[in-house]
Amino acid sequence: MADGKVDFELVSPERLLSSKPVDMVVVPGEEGDFGVLPGHAPLLSTVRPGVILVYEGREISDRIFVAGGFAEVTRERCTVLAEVAMPVSEIDTAKTEQDLRDAREDVDMANTAHDRDNASRRADVAQAKLEAVRRAAH
Repeated sequence: MADGKVDFELVSPERLLSSKPVDMVVVPGEEGDFGVLPGHAPLLSTVRPGVILVYEGREISDRIFVAGGFAEVTRERCTVLAEVAMPVSEIDTAKTEQDLRDAREDVDMANTAHDRDNASRRADVAQAKLEAVRRAAH
């Protein structure tokens, strides 16, 4: 760990998206967003669909959308193992809007609770992606 920094690592099944010392990371935890600074108390949390904010100084240097996973925090490190992760700038709004429409239709047409839950999860992820893009634009 660099002085005054927390080592941040973000891993998805496809690739290592980030591995660097940063000033702060804000993670969308299942119980709410939490910020990680150097010296943070140890913590394990599930991650809900949302945006990880990476800070360099007082500025946000990276906005990364995640669609679930786990976060482990120690005094020196924050590691996020994400089911899906991508920079917010890479989200295709038109495709995501279509994904949301399709998922909502699948919820309405689901014959089983399992199918309904899967479609509902896809709708939640698509909605969170659209919110991420809207927030980044402002």
